[in-house]
Amino acid sequence: MEINSGDTAWVLVSSALVLFMTPGLALFYGGMVRSKNVLAMLMQNFFAMGIVTVFWVLFGYSLAFGDFGNAGWIGNFDFLGLKDVANEVFGTAPNAIPLLAFVAFQLTFAVITPALITGAIADRMRWVAWVGFISAWSILVYLPVAHWVFAGGWLADRGALDFAGGTVVHVNAGAAALALTILLGKRKGWPREAMPPHSLPLTLLGTGILWFGWFGFNAGSALAANGLAAQAFMNTFVAAAAGMLGWLIVERMKSGHATTLGAASGAVAGLVAITPCAGFVGGVAPVIIGLVVGAVCFLAIQLKFKFGYDDSLDVVAVHLVGGILGSLMVGLFADDAINELGADGLFLGGGASLLTEQFIAVAAVFIFSFVVSYVIGLALKAILPGGIRVSEDEEDTGLDLTQHSETGYSLERV
Repeated sequence: MEINSGDTAWVLVSSALVLFMTPGLALFYGGMVRSKNVLAMLMQNFFAMGIVTVFWVLFGYSLAFGDFGNAGWIGNFDFLGLKDVANEVFGTAPNAIPLLAFVAFQLTFAVITPALITGAIADRMRWVAWVGFISAWSILVYLPVAHWVFAGGWLADRGALDFAGGTVVHVNAGAAALALTILLGKRKGWPREAMPPHSLPLTLLGTGILWFGWFGFNAGSALAANGLAAQAFMNTFVAAAAGMLGWLIVERMKSGHATTLGAASGAVAGLVAITPCAGFVGGVAPVIIGLVVGAVCFLAIQLKFKFGYDDSLDVVAVHLVGGILGSLMVGLFADDAINELGADGLFLGGGASLLTEQFIAVAAVFIFSFVVSYVIGLALKAILPGGIRVSEDEEDTGLDLTQHSETGYSLERV
């Protein structure tokens, strides 16, 4: 089958854009922690690019995307070590691309998804515990969920739609983040002591990189340089902008200030929400989605104070809540005139059937990820000498020195 060079180029560029999001996420989170923990945060994110990549080549791709199109729970072992992948194609004419391009694109999703969890556990998880958790979680949670949704597994077979990862990425990581924050407990002094970001410029730089990379995340998921990619690109642009505005409006009304951190968080909330919708909606839908989710995610921050879980950098409020809302909004705003592989949502005359399937997908992914993540954390807590959390003295000193024997900043005169 003839390879489409234009589509191949777009998927390869999109893969690079999505990979760039992980360093962007590291800066986004790194600016929000205290200066004594900035390197630890950067390291947790960068490590994902190492460990997940090796797993993906050895067995990850095969377990996630093997047996593609069959309504199962997990893939198979046909592509262990990327066996027989080099000369295969993915898709059908005229949009066929090398299978290796698809493997690389999906790898970047597998990398950034567990990295999202790091914002919730900031300032208190031991490095060795994070290594154990990300290794186990990537295998036991990410691979099955990716198969359920992205590879034609049981949720996709039921009719659930997820263009670029509302359930697979954001609900999945958000549920794991909630489980770990409960298991780890609160940071020393939280919520009595203020723990402000040490470098908002770093956070805003990270936001810009995330926004830039997200075009590959969403528009790249069309897997072709075509009109659907253009629609997903525009939807991504608009929803991020609207998410920022929605967050800032509510923040200004409630606190009297519109903050730079609010602008960054609102834009990311809009990006999260449009991810599952990007290739299924059009018109003013991304404006509505962004505005609503930006506002709701700001209000969702109060949940951690109400229920007492210490989600350090609001992963639950932004990624879990944003991912749930975005996934459900597919069931409201999806338009099969935008994507013939989709369906009409409730507001486009399609009834409640798609919304029901979206709810089932969200619930299934949330429950599975939360339970398995909690069990992984409990197992590591029992197995690792010293458990999964740093000591109080180590927390006071900071994770940069105690976990990595380095400091992010040197204020000494040279």
